[in-house]
Amino acid sequence: MKSDIIHVTSKGEGMNEALKQADATSAFLFLEKKPAMHLRLLTEEMMSLITAMTGEKEADFWIEEKDGVISLHLKTITIMNSEKRSQLLSASTSGKNVAAKGVLGKIRDLLERTLEPADSSITNYYPSGWIYGNTDPYVTTTMVNSEIWSFNQYRDSIAENPEAEEWDELEKSIIGKLADEVKISILGDKVELTIFKSFKK
Repeated sequence: MKSDIIHVTSKGEGMNEALKQADATSAFLFLEKKPAMHLRLLTEEMMSLITAMTGEKEADFWIEEKDGVISLHLKTITIMNSEKRSQLLSASTSGKNVAAKGVLGKIRDLLERTLEPADSSITNYYPSGWIYGNTDPYVTTTMVNSEIWSFNQYRDSIAENPEAEEWDELEKSIIGKLADEVKISILGDKVELTIFKSFKK
């Protein structure tokens, strides 16, 4: 099953339609109240990512279901203005994105950086999450031959030091608690964020 594709922007256009799509998917799949709520919460988290990004952003959103696993997709269709982002970051005393706090903030920060075609050092950011090869089950057809950042791999690396600040952020994160996997894939000038959630009975 694949839902209709909804165009969303960082100005909030299409957000309500995306949430309605999540509710319609729950109804179509006869999800019970709790899993339906989880699906909506994950959709809300995904929508908050794009509204929090710097500059004007546009993306396509859709939902797929296969063998009891639901995947939420957000594929960018515009390229980040890296010069504008650099100007914004230069206003910070550290020159870093100080807003990249928490799991959602880090995913947003990484997503923004992947939209900078001139940034060849992308794998230097949250390096423990990058995977090479497409052998795990959470890989869609659009991810083949892509560079992929995996939330699960990042989480596993942090688990080795449960006293770290990053682990505390994970414990408080909606995505960290509800999602089975989050992947950011880069193929050419296309960047796709995918959240996976299993509803197998």
